[in-house]
Amino acid sequence: MALVSLQPGYTGVVRDLEENFHGNRLLFVNWEHHLMFCAPMALPLPPAMPFGALVNEVLPSLYGSHPDFSKIDWSTVQWKHGRENLVPDLGKSLDENGLTHKSVLRFTTPGLTGIAGSSA
Repeated sequence: MALVSLQPGYTGVVRDLEENFHGNRLLFVNWEHHLMFCAPMALPLPPAMPFGALVNEVLPSLYGSHPDFSKIDWSTVQWKHGRENLVPDLGKSLDENGLTHKSVLRFTTPGLTGIAGSSA
């Protein structure tokens, strides 16, 4: 994701380049319709991490405190990479699933719309 300055002649140092993350990539993850979490979470993750590890190990540590999390039927989850639909392969890496530095990954859980349906 390129940054375009609105200020002509801007020459600031770009500090969020992939090479500054010690082999990791930033991945922004958002659980849609769950307002207990106000914004996507920025995660520095290795590109070789299997997508399944993201789902089974990382996401529970981030979102597990939400009462809806244990109710997720992962076979029905709808994923988006940016604005495009994504059908991830859980056995393939984040890189192999097309997730690059500063990718935005959003997931929607049908039937779960926040605490007491607060986002419905």
